[in-house]
Amino acid sequence: MTKVTALIVAAGSGNRMGADQPKQYRLLGDRPVLAHAVDALTSHPRVDAVRVVIGAGQEAMARVALGSRDVGALVTGGKERADSVRAGLAAIGDGVVLVHDAARPFCPPGVIDRLLDAIERHDGAVPVLAIADTIAKARGTVDAMVDRTALVRIQTPQAFHVEDLLYAYGEAGKRAPTDESTVMVEAGLKVATVEGDPMLDKLTTPADWVRAEASLAARLVSRTGMGFDVHAFEGPGPLMMGGIEIAHSQGLAGHSDADVVLHAITDALLGAAGLGDIGEHFPPSDPQWKGAASDIFLAHAAQLIRQAGGIIDFIDCTVIAEAPKVGPHRSAMRSRVAEILGLSAAHVSIKATTTEELGFTGRSEGIAAQAVATIRMEIGR
Repeated sequence: MTKVTALIVAAGSGNRMGADQPKQYRLLGDRPVLAHAVDALTSHPRVDAVRVVIGAGQEAMARVALGSRDVGALVTGGKERADSVRAGLAAIGDGVVLVHDAARPFCPPGVIDRLLDAIERHDGAVPVLAIADTIAKARGTVDAMVDRTALVRIQTPQAFHVEDLLYAYGEAGKRAPTDESTVMVEAGLKVATVEGDPMLDKLTTPADWVRAEASLAARLVSRTGMGFDVHAFEGPGPLMMGGIEIAHSQGLAGHSDADVVLHAITDALLGAAGLGDIGEHFPPSDPQWKGAASDIFLAHAAQLIRQAGGIIDFIDCTVIAEAPKVGPHRSAMRSRVAEILGLSAAHVSIKATTTEELGFTGRSEGIAAQAVATIRMEIGR
């Protein structure tokens, strides 16, 4: 099958939003707008890869916004949108490309399916919506009414064969149309239309932002999951805890890297989403997980939740151990867990307690951790 790559154009400055940073890096719900757009496309089973084009000087903001999401090497765009898309196409190579605006954070999977079905029979395909309002030409006063019968609003993502879009840009020369379908049509190529979705409306003004926040909140309900894990001390240190290596006289026994914190959080997230437990997804009997880094497990749980349209709101984890002391490592653990989950550290709490020398942890035979995860998911999922 032809490779499908989503190319998210995130090189704009977002001046009309009136914020102190480009709109694609602002938080919408629990994550930046760019992260929403990436998650929507990454989670679709027919999309093989996602690439992101950013503006010059935006790499630090993009890295924070994207966290551990796999988007390959970031592509630096140009002054005009056409320059950014050209740079992205050069990084992709071939196949089918879905060119998408980062400022359209919600992309329903049905739209992607319709586009990919249509591109099998056409040079390109775009999602469109009919225009419901009366349309007129006006300069202060109404000059003339416009027949809206054949008029539509074009949205993104837009689907093209990479070689066709490159050809169209070659025909356009130095001109820089602001829409890829314009380039294709002007080059004489056929672009099909498919049904769009109001969820794809672009974030341009503060009013759009309010609408997006309300739409996000209306679709989701809060759910809570709990996780618990324990590992015995075994062999020499160091040990892994909270995704970081901690110096200690002893290590922890386990099939993977025995990261008790990441295991507990993973189970809490899977429980909140009703997706079973860590053992179902990563059986200890499977040799491929022997010695595996536990951040793989945690990132997988987060991806499953986002594929289901969920949002991770908050993580709280308590480490139960006499030693090592968590305090000196708390900040690094919070940052690492947040990075794996694609959150800010403000959404993660790590704390510790002892059992006053009672039980196996009190006898320093091992470490336990319990975690609570709060997420939001659509009703009925």
